[in-house]
Amino acid sequence: MIIIILRMAELEALIMVVETKWFGTIDISEDKIITFDMGIMGFEDYKKFTIIYDSERDNGREVVWLQSVDDKNFALPVMNPDIVYKGYDPVVEDELLTSIGDDILNAPLMVFVTLTVGQDIKKMTCNLKAPIIINADTRKGCQLIADNDEYPVKYPIYDIISAASKKGGE
Repeated sequence: MIIIILRMAELEALIMVVETKWFGTIDISEDKIITFDMGIMGFEDYKKFTIIYDSERDNGREVVWLQSVDDKNFALPVMNPDIVYKGYDPVVEDELLTSIGDDILNAPLMVFVTLTVGQDIKKMTCNLKAPIIINADTRKGCQLIADNDEYPVKYPIYDIISAASKKGGE
């Protein structure tokens, strides 16, 4: 009986309750926390995040959210850049990626771009210049500036997403 209680206590210690402004109270396990040692540009004080997505709409075209664990009011919309820019391949110095792991060439990396959505959704853009890169093994992330000149900070994506949604619904 004591063994079961200890195991349940250990399990509860691995689950964290996070209050969020947009998603209410969520339970996340420690292995779903992503650490950004340098924070995110403009939000350097926020170091711990989790990814929130709608599992019912997991069609690869949706926006996911990088929710701060440090501040319930901060959730950043992000998406896979390949959805809006085929062949996206940001060039960054390898040494800048050392903060997220030692063997970057063989690491399972996830790349996201941040979204800006104003009052007029048709003016939605993504930032191709400053991708967020996450190492799934180490659960460490960073945001970098791509050396690619062709990647703008404000890349219009509304028409691309609308066309893809219509095509996917056929």
